Amino acid sequence: MDARDIIKRPVITERSSDLMTEKKYTFEVDTRANKTQVKDAIETIFGVNVEKVNIMNYKGKFKRMGKFGGYTNKRRKAIVKLTQDSKEIEFFEV
Repeated sequence: MDARDIIKRPVITERSSDLMTEKKYTFEVDTRANKTQVKDAIETIFGVNVEKVNIMNYKGKFKRMGKFGGYTNKRRKAIVKLTQDSKEIEFFEV
């Protein structure tokens, strides 16, 4: 798998913005990716050193559209902590 296939998109919320001050960044990743693959992908894409990776799985929610029901897609979220000497990741460039 390519590094760009593993990392889908950054998660930008109020809580993830607060975590950025601690050099922790949140990404939505592929559901089949493990911690080692996420670490390698972040290091190759952004050119930083990763200290730690935490991963969370989310089940799909049941939704209805009229008489039809189904589930949304399951998701996998990774919180990546960078080392102290690595540079910050810029999501919003001025």
